Amino acid sequence: MAISPWQHSAVNRRTAVQAGAIGMLGMGMNHLSGLREADAAPTAASSGEESNGGTAKSCIYIFLSGGLAQQDSFDLKPDAPDSIRGEFNPIATSTPGIDICEHLPMLAQRSEHWALVRSLTHPTNGHTLGHYYMLTGHSTAPVFKGDRKPRPTDWPSISSIVGDAVPPRNNLPPSVMLPERLVHWSGGVIPGAYGGQMGSHRDPFIIEATHYGDPFWRGAYPEYTFHQLPKKNPTSDKPTMFQAPSLKLPGELTSQRFDKRLSLLGTIDSQRAELERSAEGERYDLHRESAISLLASDRIRRAIDVTTADAKTQERYGKNSFGWSLLMAYRMVEAGVNMVQVNLGNNEGWDTHGEAFWRLREKLFPPTDRALSALLDDLSQSGLLDSTMICMGGEFGRTPKLSLLADSYNEPGRDHWGAVQTLFFAGGGAKGGNVIGSSDKDGAYPASDPQKPENMAASIYSALGIPRTAVWKDEVDRPHNIYYGDPIAGLV
Repeated sequence: MAISPWQHSAVNRRTAVQAGAIGMLGMGMNHLSGLREADAAPTAASSGEESNGGTAKSCIYIFLSGGLAQQDSFDLKPDAPDSIRGEFNPIATSTPGIDICEHLPMLAQRSEHWALVRSLTHPTNGHTLGHYYMLTGHSTAPVFKGDRKPRPTDWPSISSIVGDAVPPRNNLPPSVMLPERLVHWSGGVIPGAYGGQMGSHRDPFIIEATHYGDPFWRGAYPEYTFHQLPKKNPTSDKPTMFQAPSLKLPGELTSQRFDKRLSLLGTIDSQRAELERSAEGERYDLHRESAISLLASDRIRRAIDVTTADAKTQERYGKNSFGWSLLMAYRMVEAGVNMVQVNLGNNEGWDTHGEAFWRLREKLFPPTDRALSALLDDLSQSGLLDSTMICMGGEFGRTPKLSLLADSYNEPGRDHWGAVQTLFFAGGGAKGGNVIGSSDKDGAYPASDPQKPENMAASIYSALGIPRTAVWKDEVDRPHNIYYGDPIAGLV
C-alpha cells in the first residue's frame, strides 16, 4: 500500500546521521541542528487521498510579538469614551463599510486583497502562553511549564506542521523562520515556534539576520528604532545591522574550499553504502541538500541578500528590518518555500503598555503599512497571491481601557488582553474586502462569530490543501490529528 503524502511513515534515527557530517561544511550549528537529524520527510507517493482543495502552496505567517491593539489598528471604536477609543481616527478603505486606522493608509487602499477576523479569542493574558497558543494553534497547554524554554513535550508549531505535511516542491527547507528566533527581553527563548513532540528536526530553519543587543531597543531598525523604557537610560547603542551571517560561507571558507568540503562529504557518503541504500539515507540527503542549497544557490543568495536589492524595491518595502524581512519572505515564497514565519517585533516590540499612540504612529505602523502593502503588490503582480496565504496576528489584543504605568512611561497605553484580537488574512483564496466576526462596543470581547487559535490554524491548513484526516507523528510514532478546529467560515 502506498504511503499518503499527508501521513508519513516513521523511521529510526541512524548513528551515521547523528555523526554530524553536515557540520563538516562549516555551517552555523544554530541553523543546522534541525537539519542534522533524518526522519520521515513527506513523500511523493499517494494513496489517493484527496486534499482539501485549497489553492495555496505557501503561507506567510506574520507574527506581531507583543500584541497589537485592536482598537488602534483594525477595529477602531470611534464612539467609545475617550478612555477607550484612543487618539486615532478611522479612515475608509477601498471597500465600502470597512474602516481601519488612519495611520495605515496604504493598506486601506488595498482592502480588496485582505480580510479581517475581529473576533479571535483565547484565555490568557500572558505573553509566553499567548505566544504558545498562537504559534501552535492550540489554546490548551496541559504540559506547558510557563517558562521561556521550548521543550520536546510542547505541541508542534503551525510552521513545523506545515513544513511536515505539505509536500516539498524543491530541495529547500520546507519551513523557514526569520529574521530571528523569538526571545524574551529578560532572557530565554519563547516556546511555541518549534517542532516540540515532532522532534527538533522539524524546527523551522532559522535565518538569524539580526542581533539582539540591548533588549529594550525595539521597532523596525535602523529607521524606526525606539527604546521600550523612556524613563530609563539605554545600556547600548541602537541596533543598525541586518544580515544573515550563517548563510555566507563561514569564516574564510572560499568557494574552492567549500567545493572540496562538498567533495569530502560525498566521499564519506559513498562509504556508507548501506545508509545510501536505505530510505533514511534518502531522507538525510534531503536535509543535507536543503542546507547546501541555502549556501550554494544563486537564487537563494538573492532571496536572502535583501539589503542590496535595487533602490526602487528597497524604497517600496522600506530600508528597515520590517521591510527587509517581508521582502525576504516574498523571495522565499517565490523560490518555493512552503512556510515562512516572519517575526515582526522581537522582544515583544508591539507591547504598548505606554507611549502607545506615539509608538504606533511614528515607529510601528509606518514600516508595517509600507512593507505589507509592498508584499501584497508583489504577490498580486507576480500571480502568487492566490497561491500564498498571509496570516498576521500577535499573541493577544490589548485592553479596552487606557492606563498609565507612571514609573516607566510618560504617556498611557494598553495592557495585555487575550479576550479578543483582530487577525489579518490575505491571499491563498481568502476573500478580500471581507470582515468576519465582531467585537463589542468597547473592543473587549467577541460580539459575534468568536474564533479560537485552533480555527486560525485550521484555516491555514485548509488553504494549503491539507486533508482533515491528516496526522503528524511524534518521535515514538504515535499519530496526532492536525486539525483541532474548523476553518473560519466565510474566510475563503
